[in-house]
Parts: sequence; structure tokens; C-alpha cells
Amino acid sequence: MNFRDIEPKWQKKWEEIKLFKTDTRQSSSKKYYDLVMFAYPSGDIHIGHFRNYTIGDALARYKRMRGFDVFHPFGWDAFGLPAEEAAIKHGIHPRKWTLDNIERSRATLKRVGISYDWDHEVITCLPDYYRWNQWIFLKMFEKGLAYQAESLVNWCTHCKTVLANEQVIDGRCWRCGQEVTKKNLVQWFFKITAYAERLLEGLERLDGWPEHVKSMQRNWIGRSEGAQIVFRLEGDNTPLPVFTTRADTLFGVTFVSIAPEHPIARNLAKGLPEEKEVTAYIEASLRRSDRDRTLAGEKTGVFTGRYAIHPLTGEKVPLWIGDYVLASYGTGIVMGVPAHDQRDFIFAKKYNLPIKPVVQVMPHLECGTEAIEEYGTLINSGPFTGLSSEEGKKRIPKVLEEKGLGKLEVRYKIRDWLLSRQRFWGTPIPMVHCSTCGIVPVPYEDLPVKLPEGKIDFIPKGRSPLEDVPEFIDVTCPKCKKKAKRDADTMDTFVDSSWYFLRYLDSKNETLPFDSAKAAAWMPVDQYTGGVEHAILHLLYSRFFTKVLHDLGMIPIDEPALRLFNHGMVLDKTGQVMSKSKGNTVSPTDLIDQVGADVARIAMFFAAPAEKEMLWSEEGIGGALRFLNRVWRFISSPAECDTSNGEIAKNDGVWRKLHSTIKRVTEDMERFSFHTAIAGLMELLNVIEEEKLEGSFAKEVAKIYAQLLAPLAPHIAEEMWETLGEKESIFLSPWPLYDPKTLEESEVEMVIQVNGKVRGHVTMSVSAQEEEIREAALINPKIKAFLGETKIQKIIVIPKKLINIVI
Repeated sequence: MNFRDIEPKWQKKWEEIKLFKTDTRQSSSKKYYDLVMFAYPSGDIHIGHFRNYTIGDALARYKRMRGFDVFHPFGWDAFGLPAEEAAIKHGIHPRKWTLDNIERSRATLKRVGISYDWDHEVITCLPDYYRWNQWIFLKMFEKGLAYQAESLVNWCTHCKTVLANEQVIDGRCWRCGQEVTKKNLVQWFFKITAYAERLLEGLERLDGWPEHVKSMQRNWIGRSEGAQIVFRLEGDNTPLPVFTTRADTLFGVTFVSIAPEHPIARNLAKGLPEEKEVTAYIEASLRRSDRDRTLAGEKTGVFTGRYAIHPLTGEKVPLWIGDYVLASYGTGIVMGVPAHDQRDFIFAKKYNLPIKPVVQVMPHLECGTEAIEEYGTLINSGPFTGLSSEEGKKRIPKVLEEKGLGKLEVRYKIRDWLLSRQRFWGTPIPMVHCSTCGIVPVPYEDLPVKLPEGKIDFIPKGRSPLEDVPEFIDVTCPKCKKKAKRDADTMDTFVDSSWYFLRYLDSKNETLPFDSAKAAAWMPVDQYTGGVEHAILHLLYSRFFTKVLHDLGMIPIDEPALRLFNHGMVLDKTGQVMSKSKGNTVSPTDLIDQVGADVARIAMFFAAPAEKEMLWSEEGIGGALRFLNRVWRFISSPAECDTSNGEIAKNDGVWRKLHSTIKRVTEDMERFSFHTAIAGLMELLNVIEEEKLEGSFAKEVAKIYAQLLAPLAPHIAEEMWETLGEKESIFLSPWPLYDPKTLEESEVEMVIQVNGKVRGHVTMSVSAQEEEIREAALINPKIKAFLGETKIQKIIVIPKKLINIVI
């Protein structure tokens, strides 16, 4: 059969009966929000997208048959650098480039037959969506969660824009791979650090999330319990606060080191002989990535010519600038304890700085080629000598606090979310800069602040192209009505994806981002599916937004999704991840033209576990086609049978296998194990073919088989269902349930032991009584020969498992 030809028929039927439409105005006791990560429309969808979206589709169809009211929406993450770069390359406006790609991709997804409710589609580059980005921004500004500040930021020289810390991967831009440098700019931030503890705590409640994703977020948030200790700059008493988790080693400090990008670093050596060398060192350090500076085996630095005063001993310790110290971690200043920190040890050895042990781990263990980082007993530590490291960590900060020079403290590695972008294609930041009033929010009634749609030069220049568009940038101050300027930067594209799952519920709302009643009825998402590459960026930001919107009283929940599934990436024949930017993608439309969407689905599902990487090969297509043709031949043969009258004569072996397959496929669908579900259906088909089923029983089995196949090969299953005489869609039929009694075996093989050692086996009826089992064991030829005339002390029977004869 040509399966490709039946697919338009069923897609039209589904559309006519509104099979996938969900009325989110109605609450449901059995709601199921099935969410897949929406697409970036930089071109048509490829096999990698096809895999992700068919996973979500199979789940949606399965849950619908299980009686759930399924909400399965889709949309487009349409702002950001890729569209802008492509538009620059092709010389067209990013809006046209993006919307053309959306139209093409939407058509492909509909042709594939994915069960989306297109009535709830969102496109984030349209004003009816990004208006609400601006609305949420203003709410955060009112709550002190959005603020502007001058900061040393990550700068991508290729994309010519700043990057959030989360967008720097191994020292390189997450988008283009260019090495990231530093730059001082005034930027907008979201205060995600205010939610650090709640973001950590919430992870403990996400039982349905993969542990490795939660671990990645814990590490990124980076909670550390320690102490703040304040050294002072000799001469003017400028405070030099450090954060350390090892306050017990305070008496081992032999130098203090400050990050090259620290605000006071450039002025430390001013007017001193060291000034020229310090300035040159700072400039050289800032040209290196954070990753390069922290991972390099050799630690470099420069002496500032200044000294820090030890808070307890009053001793002077040299103040250095070290490239291994980062302003983005802790306070940007560290106390150097080379005896008990390997990084400090390497630095001290290079520059011949003193090494002073203050923790004794073993009587004769001394610093040799490396630092002693273990806990032990304090030595050379003044009044704290003799305490354990653990006790010293508590007592020393308390003494410092009494002197106003320190305290116990919890710190986080995470930094506030830098969201300003010096690019055109993004949500305009709804703020006005007035020389009289300062920074003024755009009034809510004036939203959205729209991007200009005319012909403009949006080539990146290291500053926002919007600065050069007078009709956009020149405005009247909302307060004093004098001339003012709009903020020229646009928002990070990850703002768009931080709340889109809420807009899906109410995508046509013109008065609010979404209706709170709908959110209360349908949130949280029951199942979220997408790539693990979003573990920190998107997923952390969406959790932050959810908590903020909860605090604003807009939603009753503070976590966006109950369960998360990370699908594996699709690799090309060389083992590279398929990507439009690499030009190594395969289009699913080519496969549909050849064999149809369902054959491609079965091949994709069967090729590898859904959570694993998959090396794409069209070799699996032939196997999938042969399997489905075999299924069709089986379904076709009993289609004319009349099952309306009389008892169905069952084949007990096939019936038992059918129910074990129902159980297996049900469990496999729940855990995304589609490849083993297909394997189970293949095994059942083998049994069916061997038994050569006919008549009413064959038709009964065929119906159940079609239902089990339906989430995986929906078009073919619909055609089979209709062929078997059914009028309604197969997806309106209830999912088959297995009968536990049917699965019970009539016979069981039991082990026979003599004094605990296996000596034979015997097959018994599951209903056999203990006396019958004993007798069967004793007359077993092997056991009878082994025992001979030996006296039996007792016989122990464990039902359905074993008989142990004690002699």
C-alpha cells in the first residue's frame, strides 16, 4: 500500500472534526498540558525538529486516548541573532525573512500531521506578543527587579552585542562560537539573584525533571556557605572584602589578589612606579576569556605596590592583581592562602611569596609540591590554635563580626541577567531617557513600543542600530513633555521564551498577557519536551519568570513544568549535530515525498531510544516500510468479518500475548520508550502471523493492534480503523486496557533443590497444591536417582518458585 497517499485524507478529517482543538476557557479535571519547545524559524524544519515534535505528538495522541483533555500548542521563537544575521546576508528585512520561514515551517509541520492546536499559535516578533514582554518588564521595574547599571560585560566581537553570563559557553559566544571579551557599558538587568535561593529550593520539588538538569542548575546558581572578611587598603582604609569558604585558614594569608576588571584595580598603582606595568597587565588580562584565565595551568599576576591590612593580626600583606580572580565570582577579591589552596599555591611558587601552614592534617604532613586542602587542626592561628577546621570556620567570623570586619554569609555564583542587546531584531525596551526626569517608563497605555518597519540600516556597529532611526529614538518625555530619547537597546531573545507557555493559553488576549483563571486551570505544564542544551539558559529563565509572575499574583504556581524530557540530538553521517548553521540538515519533506510521514516516524522512533543521540540513516526506512506493510496485510484480512453476533473463539496464546503487549506498550509510552513499544508490536505481529488468525477473533485483535499503533503511526492507524468498520476517529476511542488475570500463566516451571543446590526442574499448574508439588518433585527421574535411599528430613515449598528437599 502507498501510505503516503492516505495522509492528506486524514489530516483534512482531523481538521474538519477539530480533533486537536482545546478550549482553555473550560477547566478540566483531566487536563494534560503537553508542551514542546517552540522553534526558531531560521529556515524550514529538519529531521532534528521532526524527532522532537513527533515525540510530543505521540504523547499527545496517547494521552488523548487515555481520556485526557490534551492541550498541545505550538509557536515561534522569532526574535534574535540568527534571523538578523540571515537577513543581513540576504539583504532583506528580518521581519520578512522570519515570517516567510514561519509560513514554510508551519506548512511542513501540518504536512507531517503533528497534532497542534494552531488556534493558539504565538509568534514572538509580532507586536501582539512582544507588547507583553514590555508589560512584564515594566512590572519588574516597579518591583525593583529590572534596573540599569554600568558594568563590565561579556562582549561578542562577531555579533557586536553583549551576552549574559549564561550565554558564554566555555569562554565563547553561545550563538557564533567567537571568543568573548570584556567591555564597560551601561546595561539593563533582571535581578535574578533575588530569587537564587528559591530557584535552588524549587529544584527539590521537581521530581519529574532529569537529575543531570537539576544538577547543572544547582552548579550554575552555585550556593556557597562561608564568610565575608574585610581587609583594608593600607593608607586610606578602603575596604577590601573577600568571600571565603575557608575562614579557618585566615591566619595563613600571605597575599591578597584582586581581579583585573575590579572597579578599583586601575587606580591602585596610580602615581607609583608599578603603574605602567599594572595598566599593561590589566589590558592584557581583559583580552583573555574568563575560561582561559581560570583554566590555564599557569597563574599570572602583577604586584600593585600597595598592601592590605590583615583584619586580625594587623600585618601588611602584598596586594596583587591576578588573572585567575574573576570580578563575577565572590567579591572579585581573594585572600591568598597558598598552604591550603592549590591555585594560591601555584601563584605563590611563581612569585616567591611566603607559604604559611595553619592547618595540620597529620603530624608530619607538610606542603611540598601542592597545597594541603583537607580539614584538620588549626596551628599558627593565634587564639584559635588547637580548634578543628570546622570549629574555626564558625568561631573566626564571629570574632570578626564583633570588630565590624566580617560575618558568616551565604553567596551565590549566579549573577543578574543582563538583558540589553545592541541589535535591531528584538523587543524594544520600554523606557525613555529624559535630561530633566531621568529614566521614565513608557506608560502602559502606550504599549507596544513598536520596532520601525521601514527601510533602516540594521547592520550591527557595536551600538544599537535604533539609535540612528530618528522616528523611533526621538520622543517626548511622558512626565515633563520635553524632548527625550527612547532606550535604543532591545531585549535578550530569552525573554520571549521565558513565559510563552502562558501566552499559549490566551494568545488572543488584548488586555493582559494571559487570563489568570486560564493559567490556574491549565498550569503547570504536565510534560515539557526539548533539548538538554537549554538546561541553564531557557529553563532557568522560565523558572525565574514563573516565580516573578506568581509573586505578582498572576498565577498560583511557581514552577512552570512538572516533568521534563530531554530528547537526544540527531547527528549526520559524520557524527556532527544537524544544524541549519552547519548546512548538514535533512528535510523531512523529502522522506514524506518518498514513503510518507508515518514510515519516517516509525523509522525515527525505532532507530534509538528517544533520550539518546541518533545517527541519522535512511537504512531504517526500508525496515519500517516492511513492518507497516505486514501490519496492513494482517489488518486487511479480517476486515470483512462480522463480530456483532456470538462469542469470539479466542486463541489463548495469542490473547495472552496481546494483553502482555498492551501492558508493555502502555508502560513504554509513559516513559517515552517508543523503540521498545515498536519492538513489542513487532513481536506480537510475529505471533499473530504464526497462528494465522481468522474470523471474528482476528478482527478483535486487529482493532486493538491498530489502537496500540495509533500514537506512533497515526495516519495508517486511522486508515486501518476505518477499514475495520469503525466510523469515528481512532483517537476518540479509549486506549486498550490489559486484563491482569489473562496475563497469569496456567503453568510455571519450578526449581528443585537438594540441600540448597539445584538438582532439577518440574513444570506445575499454577493451581497445584503443596502435596501435589512435593509428590511431583520426588518422582522426578533426576531427583529420584540422586536421592536413592537417602533419608529425607523435610521438604520446603515456595509456591511458583522452588522446592527444597533437605536430606
